[in-house]
Amino acid sequence: MSGLNRPLTGVRVLALVTNIPGPLAASRLARLGADVTKVEPVAGDPLERAAPRWYADLVAGVNVQRLDLRCSQATLLAQLAKTDLLLTAMRARSLAALGLSWAQLHETFPSLSHVAIAGEAAPNDDRAGHDLTYQARAGLLAPPQMPRTVFADMFAAERAVAACILALYARARGGEATRSEIAIADGARELGAAVRHGLTSPGGSLSGSFAGYALYRTADGWIALAALEPHFQQRLCSALSAERIDRETFEAKFREHPTAYWESLAQREDLPLAAVV
Repeated sequence: MSGLNRPLTGVRVLALVTNIPGPLAASRLARLGADVTKVEPVAGDPLERAAPRWYADLVAGVNVQRLDLRCSQATLLAQLAKTDLLLTAMRARSLAALGLSWAQLHETFPSLSHVAIAGEAAPNDDRAGHDLTYQARAGLLAPPQMPRTVFADMFAAERAVAACILALYARARGGEATRSEIAIADGARELGAAVRHGLTSPGGSLSGSFAGYALYRTADGWIALAALEPHFQQRLCSALSAERIDRETFEAKFREHPTAYWESLAQREDLPLAAVV
């Protein structure tokens, strides 16, 4: 990444984070040029055991330290004294027990900003939860299927990066240090808006009920078709020699050839169609 794309060069970030949202946000900040130190418990980050290759990607370019924070207060305070931004992914009561409540931090380090990733916003900020439970409450699950990825965690990471950049921008313009809280549950609720507003719920226009926006079996796999706009629909019907958007016709047509054939046709005809991998 060139210097022009590393706008956070010179910014010092201390990240007390494990699992997914915090480490992902810390990695993003490092790739933007920040000098990021990630403090893990002595036992390490659980993500390293669960997904070692992903963990390795996320700590590339990040300084990793392992500390028992309960016994290393002096070390932690010394690092905070030379830090621009603190990123955490811990419950509020755990931060307070370490002497890291916002009141304590702001009094001791008035120029330090803090972005806290929490499961839920107050008054439920101490309630236990993980990506699966946040997706469940947001209406993102379709039992018995498990979610394909950790949508809520990953969205929270992106929101945390944005909050970090806003905090640093405010300080650069002469403002005070700030504290922002990113609730994973709030992000999950935003992700569920399409369900709540009927777009992706059963019968909605993006639920697969419309033949132009659906999944189809091919001779050797599956494709995703997203011909929503009229010009795409016209090109699709022309390419398939179909009189109209019709599921039964499309199902029969798409089964005639392998997926690679349809991807090639889509590229040639400028159609929104992709293989399901």
